[in-house]
Amino acid sequence: MFESLKKKLSSFFGKPKEEKKAEKTNKKKESKQKPKKFEEKKPEKKKTGKLRKDLEEEIEKVAEEIKTEKIEEINSEKLKIELSEYPKESIEEVQEEKQGFFSKLFKKIAPSGTITLEQKHVDELFEEIEITLLENNVALEVVDKIRGNLSKDLVGIEVKKDKIESTILTSLKNSILEVLIEPPNLVEEIKKSLTPYVILFFGINGSGKTTSIAKLASILQKQGISTVLAAGDTFRAASIEQLQTHGNKLKIPVVAAQYGSDPASVAFDAIKYAEKNKIKAVLIDTAGRMYTKANLLREMEKIIRISKPNLKIFVGESITGNDATEQAKTFNESAGIDGIILSKADIDEKAGTILSVSYVTGKPIYFLGTGQDYKDLTPFTKSTVLKNIGLE
Repeated sequence: MFESLKKKLSSFFGKPKEEKKAEKTNKKKESKQKPKKFEEKKPEKKKTGKLRKDLEEEIEKVAEEIKTEKIEEINSEKLKIELSEYPKESIEEVQEEKQGFFSKLFKKIAPSGTITLEQKHVDELFEEIEITLLENNVALEVVDKIRGNLSKDLVGIEVKKDKIESTILTSLKNSILEVLIEPPNLVEEIKKSLTPYVILFFGINGSGKTTSIAKLASILQKQGISTVLAAGDTFRAASIEQLQTHGNKLKIPVVAAQYGSDPASVAFDAIKYAEKNKIKAVLIDTAGRMYTKANLLREMEKIIRISKPNLKIFVGESITGNDATEQAKTFNESAGIDGIILSKADIDEKAGTILSVSYVTGKPIYFLGTGQDYKDLTPFTKSTVLKNIGLE
């Protein structure tokens, strides 16, 4: 998520002030100097002096040569465009955007090479961070929290010129770490329980509840914790068979009833089975419920009242972004969740849900689903998240 931001920060001061001033003047002339040939290739884009993406590689190859020689032509296999049609400053503009984006933030540096950061510096810096966060589906209230944390950490501190990048990135990391909540050790919680440890799972249709239950059962099994599965989804076609298939593969018992049966009674029977057979953990599947349907959410109340779960887990899809955050928020308000599992985290390139769902609900993420196999349920840690979003 933050790789591009780090690259921009790596050359925080960019070019000399005089050169930037000249380039700013040149930019105003760009619209009058753009070749018709380029406009015909991409008429929908205004000529702002920026070269097309497919020319950037060519520009990089001859960048050094351009500084010392007059290059008359760049031959591209895709496009044949004369470099003379583009002013040299347009090339410099592309380079400035890549290398000195944040240089405009600090135009006056003290002779000692230090600067005292002010609120206006943080505000301007955060414009880029905010865009990055919002583009990656981070909830607005989380964005505001990170903004507040950065202001608290940075405003008023004196920073050496060569330490600005590391100072800002450290503050950004700390701000995100404050948003994230690490869970307690579930395995240890189950082991020390004197009665069967009951975990109730819920979420919307297709979120991955049943598969997540099977993955967790496999993890507990490898830790020497006995488990029974309860097929509490008595509404969706083939849901009972799906859970029974997982039970057979893992050699774990499954308590089930007929379709249409009361799911609360299935949960009750599974708990009694665990008590009778000295089984440590009961994992209860439930039917998928749309988080906008109040009557479906009310049905959860009976299951909760009967099963008295030690842990209520919301399962959501990481790739659904802010929608998953809203689902978790609504389920928390209706049923009072204790923790979260985010499925499909391995294909979530934006990672906004991971940053948002825990803060919005105030509940920890226990696991991230990272694949289709039983082993692909990764315990949640803050350090892993920082690495995944490009801040480690």
